[in-house]
Amino acid sequence: MTDESSRARSLMFLSLLCFALADVRDGLGPFLGVYLQEKGWTPDEIGFVMTAGGLAELLCITPLGALADHTRRKRGLISLSILLIVLGCGMIFLWNGALAIGFSRILQSVAAAAIMPSLTGITLGMVGQKGLPARLGVNEAWSHAGNASTAVLGGLVGYVWGIQGVFFVMAFMGAAALFSLVRIDPAHIDYSVARGLDSPESGHEVRHARDIRLLFVNKALLAVALTLFFFHLGNAALLPLLGQSAVARFEVNGAAYTAGTVLLAQATMIVVALWGAKMAQSRGYGWLFLLALLALPVRGLIAGLWASPWNIIPVQMLDGVGAGLLGVATPGIIARLLQGSGHINMGLGLVLTIQGVGASFSNTYGGLFAHHVSYSAAFLALAAAPCLGLALFVGAVRTLPALASTLSGGDVRHR
Repeated sequence: MTDESSRARSLMFLSLLCFALADVRDGLGPFLGVYLQEKGWTPDEIGFVMTAGGLAELLCITPLGALADHTRRKRGLISLSILLIVLGCGMIFLWNGALAIGFSRILQSVAAAAIMPSLTGITLGMVGQKGLPARLGVNEAWSHAGNASTAVLGGLVGYVWGIQGVFFVMAFMGAAALFSLVRIDPAHIDYSVARGLDSPESGHEVRHARDIRLLFVNKALLAVALTLFFFHLGNAALLPLLGQSAVARFEVNGAAYTAGTVLLAQATMIVVALWGAKMAQSRGYGWLFLLALLALPVRGLIAGLWASPWNIIPVQMLDGVGAGLLGVATPGIIARLLQGSGHINMGLGLVLTIQGVGASFSNTYGGLFAHHVSYSAAFLALAAAPCLGLALFVGAVRTLPALASTLSGGDVRHR
């Protein structure tokens, strides 16, 4: 086998890894909220458990990003994460107490925190900065195809055997992810490039890489992080609440309806991710952020003002637009902002930590409105958050040349 065909084979298994990880990384995902609702949990109680898991993830993701920068065992780090997530999900069906459910969510969240920085590092190490925008689009398309496929399978299994059956679908995908990891040749990963160094590590570059203080004073990086904070404050709770709302108000089948909401979004994300990758190559990442931030308020307004189980069609198509674009733009812009620093994966971890604060409190924020006011009020409250993110993003682009240059495709290294 030639080196070119061997590299292509590793990239194929990277695609399959993204496909399988899509189901594993989120554990039971939106099915968990419906499962707990069936067990008699209220929306605010579900929100508190989701928040606990989110807080655990955000505490760990930056140091795990630093670990992903420094370790050459990125594949092993992802493998361990997969095993812990499957174990944590299994605990939910064995013990239904609040303490057990909370511990399970925390275990899953900490394990999931290692996946995104490690996967981004592997991808960057295999294709380099030049090939990253296109490859991120391919990764996202495979990831969303995996989510869509497992949503259909999970919905069918859940309809026949209940939400417990969804766990076995996720465990199967975990095994597929482990197989794909083994088939990626580590010789095709440049570990210097994977952490954001321009060439094999010289003494100068190692000293530069150790200066992690630069991450915490990088205004452009922090502006991106805060923008994503407001986006996820409004976004994270919308899908779980949409499923809970439909079960409570329209008596739909929880597993099948949840699978339908996921499928609509993921099908849209596949197309949007590939289109977004092409736009990033030609025009930078700015328009991707802008369109994503505009899609979410419209999504929340439709969910809040149209009380019908059929509102999932426009709501989840808009979710596909927002999440599909940010899935390409977020790691791409961070890789460009921090190129040459040696801390790309830690920088990604820092940004994911800040956006994770928003995602964690989104469930409590939306759950409190749903429990004490109404589901419609919760959707409208969630729609307001990304408007703040949009204002922050536009202001940052106008005042920070490094960010503006990155978004439009310029070279920002060492600014």
